[in-house]
Amino acid sequence: MIEKIKQLVEASYDEIVEIRRYIHKNPELSFNEHKTSSYIKSILISWGISFTEDIADTGIVVLLEGNNPSSKTLALRADFDALPITEENDIDYCSVNKGVMHACGHDAHTASLLGVVKILNSLKQEWEGSLKFIFQPAEEMLPGGAQQMIKEGVLENPKVEKMLGQHVFPDLEVGKVGFCTGKYMASTDELHITIKGKGGHAALPDKYNSPLLAAAKLITQLDISFEKEKDRPSVLAIGFIEGLGSTNVIPEQVNLKGTLRAMDESFRALAHDKILAISNAIAKAYKLEIDFDIRKGYPCLVNDESLTKKSIAFAKHYLGEGNVIDLPIRMTAEDFSYYSHEVPSTFYRLGTANKSKGITHGLHTSRFNIDEQSLKIGMGLMAYLAINN
Repeated sequence: MIEKIKQLVEASYDEIVEIRRYIHKNPELSFNEHKTSSYIKSILISWGISFTEDIADTGIVVLLEGNNPSSKTLALRADFDALPITEENDIDYCSVNKGVMHACGHDAHTASLLGVVKILNSLKQEWEGSLKFIFQPAEEMLPGGAQQMIKEGVLENPKVEKMLGQHVFPDLEVGKVGFCTGKYMASTDELHITIKGKGGHAALPDKYNSPLLAAAKLITQLDISFEKEKDRPSVLAIGFIEGLGSTNVIPEQVNLKGTLRAMDESFRALAHDKILAISNAIAKAYKLEIDFDIRKGYPCLVNDESLTKKSIAFAKHYLGEGNVIDLPIRMTAEDFSYYSHEVPSTFYRLGTANKSKGITHGLHTSRFNIDEQSLKIGMGLMAYLAINN
């Protein structure tokens, strides 16, 4: 079966590269991926493959049935939204949509999954069960497309029992993949804070109550508090401060924005309580108002132990033991996490870097790109994992 898959990968490769480049050249932001969705559907139509559309507005699902289709149902997911970044790559397929770029590899995810559809559709008589292929919008923006697709029944009819997802990884050279068993990626919450004091002339301190002092205290207290939690992986960081005062002007209001990341849902809830308690205490001490808005985002991503260990073994069989790497936990977030809380799931990394070609730039940067040879592994390995798990 490995040889059959690899032969089909080679036969499909040029077309999958063309698909990836078209999507890369025509990126669309989260919740606005209408043309991308139409393009994906046009490819499926050209292959004679039926699909269900308009899930979470632009989402698409393909259902393939092999032998004994009721014996199991496994789902595979790819996202297809882009980021608000201006691309700086000197390539023929550079983004034509100014200020929008596939800087997180979702073009590669979608092209690879289309490749898997094509490969496994041609091998339907040689594998068991049913496979759902989920083409998902809006991974990059809260509340995320995964949550909406789940609400609209993407894991039902037939009921999904296991799920796989892959993500490009510029920290790994092309030819390698990486797995992490158990908790892998963090939950993500947005912090939006408004501190309202009394402004005035900086030289007349008895006439104002500076929200800047309260802001400074809040930032340092939050940092001190989370420094004490080193035994429980978490991050609290303030990345935005806006005061709009001047050398001799104390502003009425200060705005802060930040992020909270955690690897444990119970600790996440406790952290929310701790943050609000610190904020309320500072508001009382400084005799002003602090509006602390915690906008809850994606949960932590958990890779099912049994499914992930099996996937690692199959990946070593497909790629060779030396090309399958153990990965540490990451404090970044992914809305694939919603699926991982519904069904046993594995989310793994696809190496896309090539130092000899200068393809080394990180995700979410203006010069991110992939070695397109990784698409062969992207579709081949996922096809092999899908029919064996």
